[in-house]
Amino acid sequence: KVKRAVDIFVSLLGLIPGIPLILISGLLIKLTSPGPVIYRQIRVGLGGAPYMLFKLRTMRTDAESQGAVWASKQDARVTRVGYYLRKWRFDELPQLFNILKGEMSLVGPRPERPEFTEKLAAFIPFYNERHLVQPGLTGWAQVRYPYAASFEAAARKLQFDLYYIKNMSFLLDASILL
Repeated sequence: KVKRAVDIFVSLLGLIPGIPLILISGLLIKLTSPGPVIYRQIRVGLGGAPYMLFKLRTMRTDAESQGAVWASKQDARVTRVGYYLRKWRFDELPQLFNILKGEMSLVGPRPERPEFTEKLAAFIPFYNERHLVQPGLTGWAQVRYPYAASFEAAARKLQFDLYYIKNMSFLLDASILL
């Protein structure tokens, strides 16, 4: 209950500067590339249940015309504005609404897309254990490991996610946020 209360409080606090940043970013997205401002994507959450994740759109609208692809650090599909939104993590601000809705927490394993989750679970033992807790806006794996765009990198990040799940505490969450 304390974790949920902190999630709500920090999300509301984050939306004070966040909403103007979302609006300015949305305007820049609209002025520089066609398509929607908010990108909606199904992700796997607590207990393996799907939910709709919100982000500011940072890629071209045809970015996945050939199917789902992992994003990479120097991804050519990223728009000019999207590059900066990702660099400063402003593209993640709409996820504060996911946190308020109770679909996510501030800290936890980053949610993955169902099409990747199925493949990763078949390749990596205990992968689905990460669904024992709510996914997070940030997590121990994000703090301790760089971008993961392969099965091997996802397996390494899972080790950090499992460490987090085993050692969840207010102090660990606070250190991750800091």
